[in-house]
Amino acid sequence: MDVDGVFSGGGVRAIAFIGALKVAEQKNINFKRTAGTSAGAIIAAFVAAGYTSDEIKSLLHEVDLREFLDPRAISVAFPFMKWLMLYWKLGLYKGKKLEHWVEEKLADKGIKTFADLEEGSLRIIASDITNGRLIVLPDDLERYGILPEKFKIAKAVRMSASIPYFFDPIKLYDATGKKNVFVDGGVLSNFPIWLFQDDKKPQQRPVLGFQLQPSQFEEKPNNITNAITLFHGLFDTMMDAHDARHISEAHSADIVFIPVQQISMINFSLSNEVIDQLTDFGKESTEKFLRTWRHYPSNKTTKITLKKSSTL
Repeated sequence: MDVDGVFSGGGVRAIAFIGALKVAEQKNINFKRTAGTSAGAIIAAFVAAGYTSDEIKSLLHEVDLREFLDPRAISVAFPFMKWLMLYWKLGLYKGKKLEHWVEEKLADKGIKTFADLEEGSLRIIASDITNGRLIVLPDDLERYGILPEKFKIAKAVRMSASIPYFFDPIKLYDATGKKNVFVDGGVLSNFPIWLFQDDKKPQQRPVLGFQLQPSQFEEKPNNITNAITLFHGLFDTMMDAHDARHISEAHSADIVFIPVQQISMINFSLSNEVIDQLTDFGKESTEKFLRTWRHYPSNKTTKITLKKSSTL
């Protein structure tokens, strides 16, 4: 069956999506369109490019995630300088290695720009903090005088994955020469399921979302007791409040909730064993979900009408 897939942000926790994709493949679920934020944008881009779950898992086993933490040379020589550089560069790490890795892997599938994909098949969320607005890539690039079909998908993914103060923000110059600064899409929409859900229009196909946290109807409230818990509460609210307004109980019936908060989203030191555990957890959560998902063919009930026989 064909679906539209949405993948939430969540840093390295998004590895759990690999297991979810494996189950989808086994159940003959095909993603016609994908959308994602931050790490979810990486998964969405790989799926749109034609990668299978096994191929994505192999890519992660082949790379040391710590390679994506690319500090500046001066920070390596003088560790204390990284905090001073944070003031000027706005990020601890450059993020260029992550972008180059995504670009290289997409190129292996013959994908470079949005023109290499079917129009509308991939949408990525980023946050324009210069103008204070959420943008959808590639749709909103024309606002900046940029041709969407010529824009690199890896650059869009990098924009979406610019975790504030962790990776450098991305700067784009529009047609007038104005500099615009972009950070992680999760700042404004960490789970953009609203991209494919419109209560005013009939859906072409079911929407299947994957979110790296419990259902909002099951989540416990934040316990604010000090400055640290206040910061966590502010950050969680910033990332989730916008999307929560779009997720009714009916919509939540189309979301696979994968609660993996026990792993830090910026823990780039994961072993292959932990990667496999995250993958298995995503697989188990998705298998459980599909057993009762209303849109899955085997779960639908068939209404049988008995006609009266003309003879006894």
